Amino acid sequence: MTSSSVRDDIENTLHRYAVGYDDGDLRLVEDSFTPDAVLTLRIGNGDLVGPFEGRDAIMRLMRDSAHSQDDQRRHVTTNVIIEADGDTASCLSYLTIFSAKDGVLTALSTGKYDDELVRTEAGWRLRKRHIALDLPY
Repeated sequence: MTSSSVRDDIENTLHRYAVGYDDGDLRLVEDSFTPDAVLTLRIGNGDLVGPFEGRDAIMRLMRDSAHSQDDQRRHVTTNVIIEADGDTASCLSYLTIFSAKDGVLTALSTGKYDDELVRTEAGWRLRKRHIALDLPY
């Protein structure tokens, strides 16, 4: 069983990533990953995108994605399931992406994060993240 302090720390990492992306504070996003992190993405039944290997490659993807959006996004992470074992953890969670633009709120997509995290001197960080979106956004 995962302790509540480990759960809180891991959930804070997930939320820093989401808030950082949504608020344009990509420093928070970058700090959510280990330097050697790997990210992959699949939209619907489409092809696997990636792997993006290393924090620098991941951040190029994040910057390009963020700059192409002209709305206010909110990435909502829920249904978090964490299995921690010492200084490593696996985490599954749901993702809902909302968009606010011109006074209209739209649900863009849902999906799932499949994460591996490690505890570092700076706290829990994402070492692997797979994003499976149900719909393109």
